[in-house]
Amino acid sequence: MTYTFDQYKESADSIRRRIGAFCPKVAMILGSGLGFLGDVVEDPVCVSYRDIPHFKASTAPGHKGQLVFGTLEGRPVAVMQGRMHHYEGYSYEEVSYAVRVLRLLGCDTLIVTNAAGCVNTDWNVGELMLITDQIKIFMESPLRGENLPEFGVRFPDSSHLYTPALQDLARQSAGELGIDLKEGVYMYFPGPQYETPAEVRFARIAGADAVGMSTAPEVIVAGHCGMQVLGFTLCSNMAAGILDQPLSEQEVLDAAEACKEKFSRLVLACLKKLS
Repeated sequence: MTYTFDQYKESADSIRRRIGAFCPKVAMILGSGLGFLGDVVEDPVCVSYRDIPHFKASTAPGHKGQLVFGTLEGRPVAVMQGRMHHYEGYSYEEVSYAVRVLRLLGCDTLIVTNAAGCVNTDWNVGELMLITDQIKIFMESPLRGENLPEFGVRFPDSSHLYTPALQDLARQSAGELGIDLKEGVYMYFPGPQYETPAEVRFARIAGADAVGMSTAPEVIVAGHCGMQVLGFTLCSNMAAGILDQPLSEQEVLDAAEACKEKFSRLVLACLKKLS
């Protein structure tokens, strides 16, 4: 379906009635097993996706399906504990719907995280990767259909979907914390099946370092509506064909739990440095 600007505004107005005068500046979309940061938000106000007009439910394991408004490191934030995916049956416009709503609420920066398969054979499971760029060449764009000029232009530039200044901030934060932060390109696949070994080889040839089933649609929309973006990938497993073993959902959740402390320290340090 195609949403109208009035529908986005209706969703934002519904949330405003719950959060009052609070104005979030940083939106955070937390992926599989990484939603714990929403649990440490100070003075939280939680809003279930099911209670927001036009929002869709998040059904993936490890996704609570709610927005948490409050402060983290002194910054007013809106934390999405869970995201929507195309493989759940949603259109790309539905998958990225929340980003525009959060923009209307005042968010000008997006921090996005995901757990993904590692394509780079020089890395190991548990690595944290700073996303420097992305590849999305499958299926349609979330900007397909009538353009809404209230958010952005018809043909937006995608040269720097991930903001260079925020990448520098992440490098500085990782260095101060002694965290080995890899850097690379994230490639989107629609799922829900994991990528085949042949698709992983293709991704590597195309220049990808990690592959996953989220993030790219939301980032495209964030770029369209003028938001700064900082992205991190947890390499939760080696992608198909690299190791002689099947892939599993539990492996992803276990890796996220194991990296919980390191990941949260990095994201919170970056958040603290945001102006």
